[in-house]
Amino acid sequence: MKKITSALVALGLGVALSASVQATSNDEAVVERIKAVGSVCIEGDDSCGGAAAAPAAASGPRSGADVYTAKCASCHAVGVAGAPKFGTSEWTDRAAKGMDSLLATAISGVGAMPPKGLCADCSDDELQGAIQHMIDSAK
Repeated sequence: MKKITSALVALGLGVALSASVQATSNDEAVVERIKAVGSVCIEGDDSCGGAAAAPAAASGPRSGADVYTAKCASCHAVGVAGAPKFGTSEWTDRAAKGMDSLLATAISGVGAMPPKGLCADCSDDELQGAIQHMIDSAK
């Protein structure tokens, strides 16, 4: 009888330990599933565990063609919401208004175009270059 009791006690202890290990494994699995995907590190914060990424070096002003391709083409290539299309006579008509007027309109926005179009980080000179690029494309 003692052997049976000892076996049952050992079995019970084994089940209890197994349940405890399983609970720990489940907790670890839950923690793994809900952990943050990434983190934000602010420049100058040394607690991020390493060197922060260096800010992008300014490479000088972008060309009108580069600004047009990166920022303006998404609307002006196809004439979204009445935007004058690149490479059409619509730009000849616009050029008659003068660069100062066109630049002022681009900076402040017009119709569906928000201020500075889709180029919030463009300087006025870069915007002017993009406008000139579109004027030069006129047929």
